Amino acid sequence: MLVNIRKLTRTKDGKQHCYWALVESYRTERGPRQRVVAWLGEMDESGRLGVENAAKGGVGFQSRLFDDTRPEWIEVNVSGVRVERIRDFGGPWLGLELMRRLEIDRFFREHMQRGKEAIDWAEMAKVLVLCRFCHPSSELHIAEHFYEKTAMSDLLGVPPERVNDDRLYRALDKLLLHKVDLEKHLKDKVGSLFKVDYDLYLYDVTSTYFEGQAKSNPSAKRGHSRDQRGDCKQVCIGLVVTRDGFPLGYEMFAGNRSDVTTVKEIIGAMENRYGKASRVWVMDRGMASEANFEFLNQEGRRYILGAHRGQLKQFESELLKEEGWRLVHSGLEVKLVDVPEGGEVFILCRSQDRAEKEKAMHDRFEQRIEDALRQMAKGCEKRKYKVKVIERRVGKLFGKNSRGAGLFDVQVSEDPSGGAQIAWTKKEKWRQWSQLSEGCYMLRSNIRDWSPEDL
Repeated sequence: MLVNIRKLTRTKDGKQHCYWALVESYRTERGPRQRVVAWLGEMDESGRLGVENAAKGGVGFQSRLFDDTRPEWIEVNVSGVRVERIRDFGGPWLGLELMRRLEIDRFFREHMQRGKEAIDWAEMAKVLVLCRFCHPSSELHIAEHFYEKTAMSDLLGVPPERVNDDRLYRALDKLLLHKVDLEKHLKDKVGSLFKVDYDLYLYDVTSTYFEGQAKSNPSAKRGHSRDQRGDCKQVCIGLVVTRDGFPLGYEMFAGNRSDVTTVKEIIGAMENRYGKASRVWVMDRGMASEANFEFLNQEGRRYILGAHRGQLKQFESELLKEEGWRLVHSGLEVKLVDVPEGGEVFILCRSQDRAEKEKAMHDRFEQRIEDALRQMAKGCEKRKYKVKVIERRVGKLFGKNSRGAGLFDVQVSEDPSGGAQIAWTKKEKWRQWSQLSEGCYMLRSNIRDWSPEDL
């Protein structure tokens, strides 16, 4: 039987009071239990130490409760104290609890069977998931730095010396074989736990590049790089998420694939995985093509896609009309325009914040082009440039400032002395259209009963 004291707190009249109780531990058929032997009330440090010393004596401790009540202490040189081997506990513990709620640990055990490996692949998969949850980084960083700084070795029972980059990479290869099954499992579990809506799918494509040659990867190609690394090979990644941002699945594409060519493939993969439910596909204008619209209209698929900005011109009259606009939220208005012959509806959108941003951009580009043209004109007065030289400079200037290039009509000609001369005018009709369309964009949908509140 073990006797010790326990501190109890109670809040009364807005103040917190501390009480002490003497408890003893004993065993029962249902396991160890504790019971209060005596209530000691409020005590100072010396009284508490006296009770502790007396309680250590076992039987007959009551007679020695306050025999020795001198406080015990030691002197500590604070400047000479340092903290070592600090390990993060909260993040890994929370991640592990989430994994258990989602039954990911059970999925790993069932699908990644035990073999002759020193550490189960299921445990290494849990290491990968927890590290992604707490601190997304490379497998090399996990093995050499991050893992040993966390409490994962205590929570998972995998010592730090067993976690190396080679084992983590092989675990990824093992896990990749069960990618589709894992995506289905997560969709079902997350949907039931958090009541996720699967009525709307958002799809977009990004890219990631390789520093090396990537000769063993047939999908590594040079293409449009979102990272401004056109000198490196890359792969494209198509990701599908719900309206709340929960990922449903991804597919890998070659680095030279354009976004518009991936639509049929990704929709086919999602429908094979989750069925052809009545859902809405939402994509940006990079996915818009007549072939894709024809494909989406097959079998009753519903969609909302960004339309190309050039199509906005045909709705100039609708932009001029003030009636019909409906407020979605502060600063954003929409207008639905039916296209009877196409069975579609165009959703005109007008954003105040975007209009202010585009106006500032147009003004900046206009000023930049005009200043550069004046400099060219002054240069032509001082020196005899060939016409082709000035034309190339104008073309280069417009290429760098394309948003304002349409405003200017530039004429480069040869003066009587044989040198180039430059003159320009501004297109007021282009300026009027630019001011009207600032902050406006357009969506294309086959949902004719769509309401602005659904956007």
